[in-house]
Amino acid sequence: MAFNTAETPIPVSEVSRKIGGWIERLGDVWVEGQIVQLSPRPGAGMAFLTLRDPSRDTSITVTCFRQVFERVKDVIGEGARVVVHAKPVWYERGGSLSLRAAEIRPVGVGELLARLERLRATLAAEGLFAAERKRPLPFLPGRIGLVTGRASDAERDVLHTARERWPAVRFEVRHTAVQGVHAVPQIIEAVRELDAREDVEVVIVTRGGGGMEDLLPFSDERLVRAVAACRTPVVSAIGHEADSPLLDLVADLRSRTPTHAAKDTVPDVGEEHERIGGLRERAWRVITGVLDHEERRLDEVMSRPAMADPLAIVEERAADVADWVARGRRVLAHRLDRAEDELAHTHARVVALSPAATLRRGYAVLRRADGAVVREATEVTAGEALRARVAEGEFEVTVAPPG
Repeated sequence: MAFNTAETPIPVSEVSRKIGGWIERLGDVWVEGQIVQLSPRPGAGMAFLTLRDPSRDTSITVTCFRQVFERVKDVIGEGARVVVHAKPVWYERGGSLSLRAAEIRPVGVGELLARLERLRATLAAEGLFAAERKRPLPFLPGRIGLVTGRASDAERDVLHTARERWPAVRFEVRHTAVQGVHAVPQIIEAVRELDAREDVEVVIVTRGGGGMEDLLPFSDERLVRAVAACRTPVVSAIGHEADSPLLDLVADLRSRTPTHAAKDTVPDVGEEHERIGGLRERAWRVITGVLDHEERRLDEVMSRPAMADPLAIVEERAADVADWVARGRRVLAHRLDRAEDELAHTHARVVALSPAATLRRGYAVLRRADGAVVREATEVTAGEALRARVAEGEFEVTVAPPG
């Protein structure tokens, strides 16, 4: 910095700029601390948090781009310990120092949560948690498979609750380790064995509550994939309602507790009896309503004049039919009389014009031997034999010579 005195002071902006230059040369650092304040500011391009060193009660502001925060937002929060890879940044205008984070890593449980979150994202991308893969549970399973710890509270809760709801329910129980290194292979073997049985219609995997590390076997990738491959519906009831291992996401049904697993799987005989009674009452009301409605309609129909005295219409129409029959007979007789008169007149004209009538008046028809009718005297010769037809028969004549 150039020499200066009270008579030649340096402007504040210049001092701030020079401090920024010194800090710029510090380079990147890894910083560990506890998050005491977190401001993600939805929609903004930056996220802000405050890191504190609990041992010395010292804090520093950290900023990061949105994409850096998005990678760990589900596993960090206020109170979490993190390791931050950041670069010191000096804001000249405000004269403040902060760290610009390029990477944030959870420490301890937070790191474990981050690993589980990455596994969850991978399995979700493969579709193992998709809703369309979920299979419905049978209404009343004939036999239920149960995978749980030996003599555990979870086993007792499931069996006691299920038998209270439906005393005839049957279970096929498989005891396994539910935490530690042997838990995952034993649970997988038990699930596969129960899935292979034809009489087992649903499988419950359950254990009581515990710390996050205790529940880790139920987030193991091998177990998740084994459950996803099952043909039998699987119910997950791990820990308490707040616990959510990856098994809950791949199971066909996630129950809040072991007790709820029994309630979700086995119907209550008392509730079903009441439901059947309600349905019977509803059906009776519906049938009675339909019958009452039809009776009212029938009464309305029977009250109509046509139904009250059905012969009235027949009698009324019978008179009309009798009139039409009489009219038809009169018309037919009239037409027959006219036709008879016309036929008689036609017959008289035919008779009058008939050759037979002419013959009765004394005329005769002469025919030659070949059947030709003689119309002129010149057509015949003397001595020729002719046949004469008169009104009542025929006879032969011979043409006489003229004289």
